Amino acid sequence: MANREFKAESKRLLDLMVNSIYTNKEIFLRELISNASDAIDKLYFRSLTDKNVKVNREDLKIEVDVNKENRTITVTDNGCGMNENELDQNLGTIAKSGSLRFKEENEKKDDIDIIGQFGVGFYSAFMVADKVTVESKTLDEKQGYKWESTGVEGYTIEPCEKNDVGTKVILHIKEKTDEENYDEFLDNYKIEEIIKKYSNYIRYPIQMDIEKRRKKEGTEEYESYYETETINSMTPLWKKDKKDITEDEYNNFYKEKFYDTENPLKTIHSSVEGQYKYTSLLYIPKNLPWDFYNKDFEKGLQLYSNGVLIMEKCGDLLPDYFSFVRGLVDSDDLSLNISREMLQHDRQLKVIAKNIENKIKSELENLLKNDRENYEKFFENFGVQLKFGAYNNFGMDKDKLKDLLLFYSSTEKKMVTFKEYVSRVKEGQNSIYYASGESIDKIDMLPQVESFKDKGIEILYLTDNIDEFTLQIIMEYDGKKFVNVSTENSELESEDEKKVIEKVNEDNKELLSFMKEALNSEVQSVRFTHKLKNHPVCLTNEGFISVGMEKTLNAMQNNQNAKAQMVLEINDNHDIAKKIRFLFETDKEELKKYSKILYSQARLIEGLEIENPTEISNLVCEYLSK
Repeated sequence: MANREFKAESKRLLDLMVNSIYTNKEIFLRELISNASDAIDKLYFRSLTDKNVKVNREDLKIEVDVNKENRTITVTDNGCGMNENELDQNLGTIAKSGSLRFKEENEKKDDIDIIGQFGVGFYSAFMVADKVTVESKTLDEKQGYKWESTGVEGYTIEPCEKNDVGTKVILHIKEKTDEENYDEFLDNYKIEEIIKKYSNYIRYPIQMDIEKRRKKEGTEEYESYYETETINSMTPLWKKDKKDITEDEYNNFYKEKFYDTENPLKTIHSSVEGQYKYTSLLYIPKNLPWDFYNKDFEKGLQLYSNGVLIMEKCGDLLPDYFSFVRGLVDSDDLSLNISREMLQHDRQLKVIAKNIENKIKSELENLLKNDRENYEKFFENFGVQLKFGAYNNFGMDKDKLKDLLLFYSSTEKKMVTFKEYVSRVKEGQNSIYYASGESIDKIDMLPQVESFKDKGIEILYLTDNIDEFTLQIIMEYDGKKFVNVSTENSELESEDEKKVIEKVNEDNKELLSFMKEALNSEVQSVRFTHKLKNHPVCLTNEGFISVGMEKTLNAMQNNQNAKAQMVLEINDNHDIAKKIRFLFETDKEELKKYSKILYSQARLIEGLEIENPTEISNLVCEYLSK
């Protein structure tokens, strides 16, 4: 028995892979089971083309045995096996893949389905084992062979006694260290959990002896015994024909797989043929996941290669604004040995991700069009995510998402789309008007809103912090700009009306300047208006930052200290206007107090804080006591 050395590049690859490529050690079992499945595939395929090879498909299986006392895990298959040369070629050279070569030679045959690549994946065993032994025998040879290695120093191959055709891989598990608990891989329950997680949909039975307990006959004592069980379910739900899957099956799979107690709002199951072939099974939840806005929440879809889990959450498959979607993607063309870093640059994955994004968007559009009630339920939970998606990255995705957004309408008294709003605008109206506030009721009572409603102009009510920022970045819809009702706009008044109020403000220029100075220039200006119906005062703004945006920005942890350029508007038709004029002529000191009270009143209406509430309270009490 001669010791054989790995090639220099193989040594480096082995060291690199064990120490960096596979940070998740439990995938070693996934790799070995996938290789076993491939070996069985090869034997079964040969039986279809070689009449001298007799195989009963029901006898094909993979066995996993855990021996805690000897610290071994054994994976056995009754597949094609390997002779001495194949052991040397496939296991002696890292990334030399017998499975890959077999697939390439038979790539035009539809019934070939090789999921592993002997080579890199096999060596993941050395992440948990300090010695690996492979015993194998082919159908064509009476002699079996044993391959054995303790790692990068090399390997040996020698004849061995093996009665059955197939391969047995024996891992001697490393001793537990302070950094790594290798003992967990000697726990039957842990191994069963790993199999179900990664290899649940391998097409052949994966069997283990599972410990059971029963009462001893005639006593109250219990005894342990072992029973062979098939661990995996074998057939993935998503690979079945859609017409053969019931709604209950879809729902039960979702609840079991993604730990939800409720059925999903929407199920999206699709298979794509073409340049890249893949199947996706996506779910839109009915409610927000409990940890959705937790900093530890991780978006992503499960990624499978022909039924074998590659990645629990592949974030590259979903844009952030669809991060609430749960589900999986299964592609026959992806390699099991692909790393997270390689995935980020994988062209196939980018194409799949784009297709999935378009599919989700299309399904949401259909839900909006054909099932408005359920879409509104969806939007109540996930609308903020769509709004943020339209705003984020300087509005790069706004055109994709703007038709999915809903806002409450002042006239319809329900949620509406931009398209629905535009379909009802009055002739000559060039803007889409909105107002922001803490709630629909509070917005509805704003003085600025009253005059628009009085003229029959529809207003969108914005109640989420992100709303106004989203509209600002979208800028317009169907050629109509978004305009805050708290900004001065020419469409609300006729030219004659504007001339009248301009003259009023010009005639009272000194009075208004005096009030501005009395407020220590906290406002950009003070002016009279005819827009208010019953309210005495209101705040409007000039410039990009509105009053609502100021509140949002300053409520953030990194206080932005944002300031809206506010204007105090006074209703020229209200009795308070007469009082102001009278005080300007008779008692300017009193007018200063009035100015502070009116400005504070306007701030309270907008939901803004008063800088000195004690002073204002004392002023109000002073006038109440007169």
